[in-house]
Amino acid sequence: MLLVDGEPVSSAGSSSTGSIGRELVAALMRNPGLCAASDRLRAAPERRISSGHEEPRHVYVFQREYATVDPARVELVGTDEMTTCVGVVIRNTETGMTSISHMDFPKIVEGGLRQMLELLGDDNTPFDVHLIGGFDDASTKVVHSSGRKHKVQEGYSHPLCCKIVEALHKSQQQFHLRSFCVLGNNTMTDSYGNARPIIGGFVMQTSSGVVIPASFDMASRCPDEIVRRIRVSVSSYDPSWKGRLLETYDTHSDIFKIAPACWMPNWAEIASSLNQLSDSEVLLQCSTSPAAEPPHFVETERRIWKYLIENPDWEDTFPNYKPRIFHSTVDGRWSRHS
Repeated sequence: MLLVDGEPVSSAGSSSTGSIGRELVAALMRNPGLCAASDRLRAAPERRISSGHEEPRHVYVFQREYATVDPARVELVGTDEMTTCVGVVIRNTETGMTSISHMDFPKIVEGGLRQMLELLGDDNTPFDVHLIGGFDDASTKVVHSSGRKHKVQEGYSHPLCCKIVEALHKSQQQFHLRSFCVLGNNTMTDSYGNARPIIGGFVMQTSSGVVIPASFDMASRCPDEIVRRIRVSVSSYDPSWKGRLLETYDTHSDIFKIAPACWMPNWAEIASSLNQLSDSEVLLQCSTSPAAEPPHFVETERRIWKYLIENPDWEDTFPNYKPRIFHSTVDGRWSRHS
């Protein structure tokens, strides 16, 4: 059950597939309390997250990943690089246990929410939920920063938001919606007329439940950045990950456990071919929102391709099909367990 200001959110009563989600999203977009919350979130200064022993201990999730954390061990959870994706945070207000995901596709929503709820505690406890990210990508007509028109984008954000809201609404669990900074509440227009998200990343302070805009430097997205990014692409072809989010941080053991992923040897050949593309071609072929990507998008894609070219055999990365495990070090970093 989805609640706003303590009151259940209701739809117009339609039961057709997808229509409930659309009606709920439309109603939530007009809710004065949620609009005010979005205004406050957009006005808050962005926090830059770095790694190191003097920084708060944090857990970061990439696209299609999730993690559940204990506030006694982890101070911040967050994600960034969101364009058409939506960040979901669910927090048990009694224990502070917090689960975060970076959802990218409607078909992982129902299974992903089940994964997120597994470690959050008693089903009778009301949870706070925040939905942040996505934008009005369906209305964008210019998709290249030069201002040239290439094609009209399809919309990805709206179907994803509708599916998330509908799944929360249908659940027996009570979810108090605290943030709904998505779609039109999270859209700006750049000088070329491209629609872009205002907030592309955020962190939650696990002890207080406070959410603020954030961005992460490269080192703070560790551990195992490139392998985890490759795993996102691989999971699309792996039936064992169908309808599921990718697991990352093991809250019981306080370790990162990166489950093994396989890729075909010809991925190195494909990576080499893609690496020959110009930067603008990389954006157009590899992004759902070419005009809205962060400046480092192309560089990151090329680092992924470099890894695949240098490591065509997945077994060199995951010997004996075993996960890659990382332990926290005293200086606040993560060290791989050999």
